This record gives sequence, C-alpha cells and structure tokens, in this order.
Amino acid sequence: MANVLSRIFLGRRKDIRDPGIYHRMALIPFLAWVGLGADGLSSSAYGPEEAFRALGAHTYLAVALALATAVTVLVISWSYSSIIEQFPAGGGGYLVATQLLGSRVGVVSGSALLVDYVLTITVSVASGVDAIFSFLPHPWIVHRFQTEVAVLILLTVVNLRGVKESVLALTPFFLIFLVTHTILIGGGLVLHAHELPAVAHQVKDGFHDGLTTLGLGGMALLFFRAYSLGGGTYTGIEAVSNGLSLMREPRVETGKRTMVYMAISLALVAGGILLAYLLFDVQHVEGKTMNAVLAESLGGHWHLGPIPIGKVFVITTLFAEAVLLFVAAQAGFIGGPRVLANMAADSWLPHRLSALSDRLTTQNGVLLMGSAALAALFYTGGHVSTLVVMYSINVFLTFLLSEAGMVRFFTKHRAEHPNWKGQTVLFSIGFVMCAVILVVVVLEKFIEGGWVTLLVTTALVVLCFLIRRHYGSVRRSLSHLDALFRDLPLSSHREELGPVDPTKPTAVLLSGNYGGLGVHSVLTLLRMFPNHFANMVFVSVGVIDSGNFKGASEVDKLKSQTRDSLGQYVGLARRLGLSAEYRMSVGTDIVDEASKLCLDVAKEFANVMFFSGKLIFEERKWYHRILHNETAYAIQHRLQFAGYPMVILPVRVRASELKHHRRDRSNPKAKSKPAA
Repeated sequence: MANVLSRIFLGRRKDIRDPGIYHRMALIPFLAWVGLGADGLSSSAYGPEEAFRALGAHTYLAVALALATAVTVLVISWSYSSIIEQFPAGGGGYLVATQLLGSRVGVVSGSALLVDYVLTITVSVASGVDAIFSFLPHPWIVHRFQTEVAVLILLTVVNLRGVKESVLALTPFFLIFLVTHTILIGGGLVLHAHELPAVAHQVKDGFHDGLTTLGLGGMALLFFRAYSLGGGTYTGIEAVSNGLSLMREPRVETGKRTMVYMAISLALVAGGILLAYLLFDVQHVEGKTMNAVLAESLGGHWHLGPIPIGKVFVITTLFAEAVLLFVAAQAGFIGGPRVLANMAADSWLPHRLSALSDRLTTQNGVLLMGSAALAALFYTGGHVSTLVVMYSINVFLTFLLSEAGMVRFFTKHRAEHPNWKGQTVLFSIGFVMCAVILVVVVLEKFIEGGWVTLLVTTALVVLCFLIRRHYGSVRRSLSHLDALFRDLPLSSHREELGPVDPTKPTAVLLSGNYGGLGVHSVLTLLRMFPNHFANMVFVSVGVIDSGNFKGASEVDKLKSQTRDSLGQYVGLARRLGLSAEYRMSVGTDIVDEASKLCLDVAKEFANVMFFSGKLIFEERKWYHRILHNETAYAIQHRLQFAGYPMVILPVRVRASELKHHRRDRSNPKAKSKPAA
C-alpha cells in the first residue's frame, strides 16, 4: 500500500540509465523564469508594500523609491548575470564565497542561504494565503494559519515529484499573474494619466514641505529606511544562479536569458506598484493586503450589466498573485536542497543530504526544507512583516558576500578580463547597496525578529564546523590504512588464475573506491576464513547524487571510475590466490541496487557468503547514525530475509585517535604521530 500511495502522489520512478532523462528534466528559459524567476517576481506582493508603509505620510517619496527599486533590481540582476558567466556549473552564493573568499566565508554564505530558502518558502506561503483571505469574507480569517500549514505540506509533496512537474503544473497561473498585474499597473497609469500633472505638483509640494519639516538629512534617512525595509523586493534574484544546473544547455545562455526576463518583469512590476499606490492613495486596511486594496480601487466598481466583472477581476488578480507566491516557494524547494547537497559534498553537512530519490529529487533536502519552513511558520504565526525582516537579513548577507567575492575576483584576474574595471565598478555599487540595506534592516528591526535569524544562522554555522571537524577526524584516523596498504608487498605469479568456479565457496564483498579501507576489508575477510573461499566477487554501486547528476557524460564517468576501482580489487584478490570477478551498476539508492546485485550473484553461485565493511566507533554517539550511513545493516537485513548470510567486517575507529587528530587540527604547529 505504501508503494501504491507513493506512486500515486510522487509518480513513477525515473530511469537513470535513459540518456534522454537529463534533457527532458532540464528547464528552458521560460520554464526557468516560472520556476526560479517567480521567486523574484512574487516579492512584488510584499516588498513594495513594506517600503510604501515605511514612508508614512511622506508618500511623495514613492516616485524616487520606485526609481531606486528598479535600479537596484537591475544592478543586482546584472551582477548575478556576471556570476553565471564565471560559475557556469551553478552553486550561487555558496560556491562564489567558497571559491573567492575561502571555505570559512563560504560556509557562512551557505548557512545564510539555507535560512534564506527556508524563509522563502515560509514568507511565500504566508503572503499567498494572505492574498486569498483578502477577498474571502473577513470572518474566515480565523482559518488563515491552518490554511498556511496545509498549503506548505501540499507544496512539499508536490516537490517530491520533481522540479519540472511542479513547474509545469503552476505555469498557467504564472501567466494569469502577468496579465492581471499588467492591467492593474497599466490601467492605473492610464486612468490617472490626466491627473499626472496634479500628482507631479503634489509630489513637488510634498518634497518642499519635507525639506521644511524634516530637513534634507531627515528626508534622506526616511527614504533609506523605506528603501531598506522594502528589501524583500529584491529577494529571489539569486535563485536563477543557484539553480543553473536545472537548466537546458547551453546553461549559461539559458541562465542569462532567464535573468533578463526576471529583472525586467520585477523592475516594472515592483516600481509600477509603488507608483500605483501613490496614484490611488492606497492605505492599509486590516485583513487585506495593499495589493488587494489597489485592485479594488481600480476595478472593484466595474460592472457589465448585472455582472460584477470588477469583483471577478479582483478575485482573479489576488488568486493569481497567491498562486505565484506558491510558485515562488518552489525556489526554496529547488535551491535549498541543492545548497544542502553542495555543502554535504564538502562535508559541512551530513553526506546523505546529497542523495537523490528514484524521482531524481534531493528528497531528504526537500523534506528538511519543508520541515524547517513549517517550524518558522509556527514561530512567527505566519505574520508576513516579521518574516520579511528575517528573510531580508540573510538574503542581503549572501548578496554582500557574493558582491565582495566578485570584486576580489575581477581585481585579482584583471589581466584576463579586459572589462575588469566596469565589472569591478558594477559589483562595488552592488556591494554598497546591499551593505546599506543589510545594516539598516538589522539596526531597525533587530528586536522585531532580526535577532532570531542572526541567532539561527550563527547556530547553523557552528553546527557546520562541528560536522566538518568530525568528518575530518574520522578521515584522518583512517588515513593510516591508505598509507599501510598503498605498497602492499604481494606476489604477482598468481595473476593467471583461471575463471571463477560457481560450484566452489565464494565470498561476495561490497566495496567502494579502491583504497586502504577496502583492502583492510579483504584482508580481514581472509583472516576470519583462512583457506575457505576459492572465489571472490566484488560488488559496487556507482551512486548518482546531486553532485554528478549533470548529464549522461557524468554518468559515464562514474561508471568508468567504479569499473576501475573494481578492476583493482580483482587484481588484488588474484595476487592473494583467489579467482575473482566483479559486478556493478549505477543508481540513486545504494541499498536497492546493491541488494539486487547480491541476489543476482546468489543465483549464479551455489555457495556464497556476503561481506561488507562498516565503521565501528569505540564511543558510539547519537549523531553517528545521522552523519554515517547504515547501508551495511540495511543490505544485511534484506539478504538475511532472503536466506543468505552476510557478515559485517568492523573497521574500528578509536576515540583516542579522534581526539588526537582534533588536537592536531587545533594546533597546526604540533607534530602529528601516525595512528596505531
């Protein structure tokens, strides 16, 4: 029943061996604009509102604010287009900071980006539900939070199906949003065209009054406060760069075209909404978003005979806006797991976070992002203003580090880039913009939620360092095996042994890359069963994870690496006097693939016993199950249930060795002694 329900909700598994799978799953520029660009475009639902409300009675500054908003969008987008050129494999802020500013700065950027994506999901869902309840009867608002929880859970399930499927399902609503908001902004400007001279005079008078009452310095502070608090408008611009690996070849051109689509649409919509607020003199109404008030001001009174087409327009506009916000949450579900996977590959996070499901999604990452977003939703109660503040801080921290990294890059490599001066100026301007917004938001809203996101991000950074230190200690404690077995003295006169005999006792060893750990397992096996086995079969699975899921060529490369490692093990076994062969496959689930291979071997050989190595820690901690997989035990369970014996070969990791390597790590000047 579980399998049936999984196929109904998540769809059928995808064949990783199909060479066309990558092309079919990749996004063309338009779909990338829907799936990734929607994150930026949807911020027009809450960013301009926060900025306009911060102006208070000084709404005459909305014209300058609209212009500054459009310019900021274009500058940041242009910056990220250059980042796409220099980092065509994707990775966004984490990869940029890691390669250009160092791994320690990179983990700060990556942690900020993860919290950013969690809040992308949360604020998008909360704002989308607010848009829906803006046209529903006011008493229904008591069900708003439960609706937010339901929508968030639904989006999590949808994303477990795969990226392209979720994007295609929501594309029609994206198009409706574009049409309705074009009418909303364009219609407002057309209807008030005759009032533009009066509005311009009003803005001029307001500016003079502001100089009298606030002074130039006071007006500047008010403007920059509103500009910074509207920083949510620019969130999501980095999503295209982070999700570059999802795009169809040529990826750089696809990514840059997607960035152009998003930049132009966001600049026009966000700036246009601010101007429309001014023209319609929109005021905040309890229980409604300001975009809802704007839509009602424009078309709420339209009638076609007895048909209230204005009400239909308002509902359609707000519903499309809500769905676009839900589409924007996709950026969190797409980008977040990919950042998790990149950081897991660098050992900052548990390695299992880079694994793919049979739907070729980073399932663990999707579930983790959905769970974290749900926790943020419960903490804030779904209040958009609080979420936007928390959201903006981490977004601009990532922006800031990316801009700084690119300034350093073009300064350092100016000989290779003739346009380095222009690029340096561009990224310097972006750096200043991001720094202003970040500082103002932190100082202005520290008490109102800013401290929470800073605390969570700091805690995540500390956790990443602890995880990396653990992996490093384990790796160094096992390094003596490589040194010990690298030049293992073995005779070579037994290389010409005959083929394996299926009727004789056969040892089947699950192996990974060739190295000291695997050689240790072979020798341990032979020591435990001296002169018993005549054959040895090595079984290995090339695991397709988010790091190598980039095309058929990467899969071919993985197959070649797996085959080479197995060939080395076969040569080792033959030098030890055993006939040997190997079996291999590639897939996303090592337990499934390895179990199938083992059962196939069991049918081929009459007398088999299975073996697998496993790290055994002297002091077992609760986090070992999270940081280190239980693959050997899972395969053992399946084989034992099928009636075949499997022995776990222990590879001991002593607590004293871990502590010794940690001391060496913390004291680089100390001479490290080889592990016993």
